[in-house]
Amino acid sequence: MASSLSAIPHLIIMSAEFITGITVNGFLVIINGKELIKSRKLTPMQLLCICIGISRFGLLMVLMVQSFFSVFFPLFYRVKIYGASMLFFWMFFSSVSLWFATCLSVFYCLKISGFTQSYFLWLKFRISKLMPWLLLGSLLASMSIAAVSLDVGYPKNMNNNDFLKNATLKKTELKIGPINGVLLVNLALLFPLAIFVMCTFMLFISLYRHTHRMQNRSHGVRNASTEAHINALKTVITFFCFFISYFAAFMANMTFSIPYGSQCFFVVKDIMAAFPSGHSVIIILNNSKFQQPFRRLLCLKKNQ
Repeated sequence: MASSLSAIPHLIIMSAEFITGITVNGFLVIINGKELIKSRKLTPMQLLCICIGISRFGLLMVLMVQSFFSVFFPLFYRVKIYGASMLFFWMFFSSVSLWFATCLSVFYCLKISGFTQSYFLWLKFRISKLMPWLLLGSLLASMSIAAVSLDVGYPKNMNNNDFLKNATLKKTELKIGPINGVLLVNLALLFPLAIFVMCTFMLFISLYRHTHRMQNRSHGVRNASTEAHINALKTVITFFCFFISYFAAFMANMTFSIPYGSQCFFVVKDIMAAFPSGHSVIIILNNSKFQQPFRRLLCLKKNQ
């Protein structure tokens, strides 16, 4: 077991994030899965929520396995957890979680923004048909990133016995291929970030124009359309905060330069686990269709 006292708060924080993440992402999958069974079809939003829930569940499992073995079985962690299979799943779920959430921001932008340009209207009326293809493209892009990361980032031609012997040395650092190659591959995740920033900027412009029109007409600014804009902005802005923090921690971790078992090592893991848990909570809280079932799940429904 890791001797550092910093492992204790890490275990507490990680456990809370894991329980929260499993609960909210499981809820997203189950509640929308019930709709699929009942109506035999899904809206784009429901399909998005199922994909997001599954991808976040997978990412949380990978992060939890890493944290568990890094604290309780550090030797096994150094030998096996950075193996080919775990590295592939980690890269895949990291990428697909970010891509699916970006698809959600695109959906919000197209459905809520009030732009009237021809190309925007073309996308707006076809997003329902395009969404499965966007999700499939996200899946393929994530598999490609994971496969290339595995190719450039996993140590080749290394004897397992030598690796085990080196891992037992107190000050031996795990060396994982060409670090620049791993970082370069995962910089492809800047592309969904750029799409997200563009969607957020468009939502801000649309909200500004809408509130300005309402003020000029003396109808106030808190109508249904304004509320929809504000809720969408809350979701994408919180996603931005989680995205940036996860991306920064993820890239720092991918340098493999943070001392194993240090305070910084555990903080990076905690920051990464906050993204798949926290953003899903925001999705539920900002969607009126999810709020009442979620309260029932948590036994928080008010007495009638």
